[in-house]
Amino acid sequence: RSQPARHERMDSRCDPPCRSSNHPDFDLLAARIAISNLHKQTSGNLLKVFDELYHYVNPRTKKESNLISSTAYEFLQRNADAIMSAIRYDRDFAFSYFGFRTLERAYLLKCGKHIVERPQDLIMRVAIGIHMVGKDASDAENAAAVRDCIETYNTISSGLFVHATPTLFNSATPKPQMSSCFLLQMLDDSIDGIYDTLKQCALISKHAGGVGIAASKIRASGSFIVGTNGHSNGIVPMLRVFNDTARYVDQGGGKRKGSFAIYFEPWHADIFDFLDLKKNHGAEETRARDLFYAVWVPDLFMQRVEANEKWSLFCPNEAPGLDCVHGEEFNRLYRQYEMENRARRVINAQELWKHIVDIQIETGTPYLLFKDACNIKSNQKNLGTIQSSNLCTEIIEYTAPDEIAVCNLASFSLPKFIKDGQFDHEAFARIVKISVRNMNKIIDGNYYPLPQTRKSNLRHRPIGLGVQGLADLFMKLRMPFVSEAAKKLNREVFETLYYAAVEESCSLAEKYGPYESFAGSPISRGEFQFDLWNQKPESERQGCVKRHDWSGLRKRVMQHGVRNSLLVAPMPTASTSQILGNNECIEPYTSNLYVRRVLAGEF
Repeated sequence: RSQPARHERMDSRCDPPCRSSNHPDFDLLAARIAISNLHKQTSGNLLKVFDELYHYVNPRTKKESNLISSTAYEFLQRNADAIMSAIRYDRDFAFSYFGFRTLERAYLLKCGKHIVERPQDLIMRVAIGIHMVGKDASDAENAAAVRDCIETYNTISSGLFVHATPTLFNSATPKPQMSSCFLLQMLDDSIDGIYDTLKQCALISKHAGGVGIAASKIRASGSFIVGTNGHSNGIVPMLRVFNDTARYVDQGGGKRKGSFAIYFEPWHADIFDFLDLKKNHGAEETRARDLFYAVWVPDLFMQRVEANEKWSLFCPNEAPGLDCVHGEEFNRLYRQYEMENRARRVINAQELWKHIVDIQIETGTPYLLFKDACNIKSNQKNLGTIQSSNLCTEIIEYTAPDEIAVCNLASFSLPKFIKDGQFDHEAFARIVKISVRNMNKIIDGNYYPLPQTRKSNLRHRPIGLGVQGLADLFMKLRMPFVSEAAKKLNREVFETLYYAAVEESCSLAEKYGPYESFAGSPISRGEFQFDLWNQKPESERQGCVKRHDWSGLRKRVMQHGVRNSLLVAPMPTASTSQILGNNECIEPYTSNLYVRRVLAGEF
């Protein structure tokens, strides 16, 4: 009433979806109305929710479908009082409108088209799926599982951290595929190899996994095919088939789009055709716009770009093995093939580099990853040459024909760890350790879509712990994003994250033993990740606070090992940051007001 003109102006100029641009409280109000409506339509009783999901009858087939697993259902029944008394439904009202709509569209479980879960039910389902034990477990094991379940629920529902989308989708379901990243290589340069790889990608995408594929071993266009006395069509028609598979086999049946990233090395004779695949113009039969593209760049290429020298393009059928080696071994083999005149084409290295840059500006891809640096700085470099990263380029993992690399992700909401105007490293480390324990349980209890994924994940046990809301953290602490104070805090945050993760992984190794391929890895020799970069942690720099005992931890690790080959991975957090109301990952804000178009709508 005190400002009638302002209110009249808002009503006349803004449609309801846009009012949060006039005042941020409209977003909060919209969220509370939407959540209140959901609460009126749902029971608010987890036991009833699980019962409805477990005994769901498809109205068309008239058959019962168990939408949650029998183990999860029985675990809740046995421990209903303790678990249900821990749920706090008022915490639902902490979600933003954008975050709630994201949950509503794809995350909350439905019976048909009817949503039966509230956000707090979802979080408790995730906690149950991670920690549940069977009915044959001892009373002590059951009590420990309930305690861990409630601990996980409280940390996630308080917004301190969140597991990745596949975990939220599939936890406690009959096929709980909770891993995020899968790294494949083409099984073989043949019809069988290509289509077997395609089938693997489809099965992974079906269960909400993102896929990275190393494709450099596929022969170039025009290459002779012995079996048919014909010639290869090259990489482009093949990738169009992968493109259509990614569109058709979406993740979890319409929950989100299937996503494949294709990794290709710049010595391949089809590299120019590969780079053009995402262009918005040109012949449609030479485009595959739904895939993501990455160039896996050896140092030798960049050296020749800098020196403005020639660069040779090869067909892997005529110059085999370049994708399987790195460093000096790659350089030696590449130069040998040049001397033997095996090159299909010789160009100026800067010609290809300029084309890469032009395509990046036009389409946003390819990603650029540096093959030699990725291999030299990986804790998995004792296993062999790593041939690609994953869909979102935060994971560097070894894969092989009999192993498909997997990674399991979670991220921490950094603004939640501000206490008395300071970042609370102690509280952050405590939550990191909870997450490490959770991730190891996910590895053991996961549903694996392929036996090769099980073999790799149980053998190497990689986990990826990331962050979200780094920009929000700086803003709340009144630090400009590019200030020296922000840079210092950034290093301190990630040091605490890495230290706590290694410490907890070492504690788990003391109890269960190190991961299977630990021997020979850099960390088995006491080399931490920062050692591979020739860096010192922040707490060992002159004039810095000595928060962490790295030398003591190094001795523990060399004595007992660690449970996980990989620990830290700043993933994009594209969906989970929306849910928790943070800016994505480590990204700055690029605009104070913008439109975000996602499957849940326009915000």
